[in-house]
Amino acid sequence: FSVSNVVGFIKGKSAISIARQFKGRQKNFNGEAFWAKGYYVSTVGLDEEMIKEYIRNQEKNDIHRDQLKLGM
Repeated sequence: FSVSNVVGFIKGKSAISIARQFKGRQKNFNGEAFWAKGYYVSTVGLDEEMIKEYIRNQEKNDIHRDQLKLGM
């Protein structure tokens, strides 16, 4: 299995489980996003600064995407 398939499966199934457990949903999300797009994988070793930078950039991307949805 590819890394992207495994991550996609985990993110999808966990979003459904969380929605059912905490939001009382019986059906899947349609047109909604629970997790941020993308993921980080390191095959050589963890570099803490690189991970922090990735998270900072991901937060900026999420804010920008939310502003686009609101027409700002």
